[in-house]
Amino acid sequence: MAAELLLNVEQVGLALQGHSILRDVSLQVRTGEIVALIGPNGAGKSTLVRIVLGLIRPDQGRIWRAPGLRVGYMPQRLTVDNTLPLNVQRFVTLGGPAARARVQAALAEVGAASVLDSPVQAISGGEMQRVLLARALLREPDLLVLDEPIQGVDLNGQYELYDLIGGLRRRRGCGILMVSHELHLVMAATDHVVCLNHHVCCSGHPDHVTRDPAYLALFGLDGAQALAIYHHHHNHRHDLHGSVVATETDIPA
Repeated sequence: MAAELLLNVEQVGLALQGHSILRDVSLQVRTGEIVALIGPNGAGKSTLVRIVLGLIRPDQGRIWRAPGLRVGYMPQRLTVDNTLPLNVQRFVTLGGPAARARVQAALAEVGAASVLDSPVQAISGGEMQRVLLARALLREPDLLVLDEPIQGVDLNGQYELYDLIGGLRRRRGCGILMVSHELHLVMAATDHVVCLNHHVCCSGHPDHVTRDPAYLALFGLDGAQALAIYHHHHNHRHDLHGSVVATETDIPA
């Protein structure tokens, strides 16, 4: 059975104050597929995400979303004011009500059940990213949009989060559009890569993109470096506190 098309971005362009931010950008996301959007700082990645979410209207092009599409959005790391008396359960339901049992189940799915009643200011960076992911999952999304999901997370936590994202795709069958600049991780955890620098420099399966001259030039890599990035393996995992936990499979999956 063919994967269902969830999102079609077709020749999108945007200029702000006379400066071209995006031009002729196209991409698609289907059910059960992880699409990674990579590129240097200032390439227009977060702007494209805002267009996909309907927060910005492009100057040209077309955004098509499947009818009734439910989108779960995970922003870059948020900072909550220390004076705000807010625990995790209340935080994840700010966008809409959800029963405690549903919140607890979503946190358990992302490996953060223990922080349900913790103040948001007291949890670690890795825990906060998992909480933001759980918040997105409460929408029962067909499409997950993740903007730098490992922002502010240490290296051990980065591997765990990418493995978790892959597991969500397998269990839920949702499509995932993910912005990242961590090449060594994203290339091993992704089905399709879109390399953006105001326009699409190259796109395709990671195996193809890592050999594309445009990709190599954009990131200042040679072929050997790109292969080392793509074939990176990690043969153990860590819990929320960074302790090593043995596993029989490599990460990311």
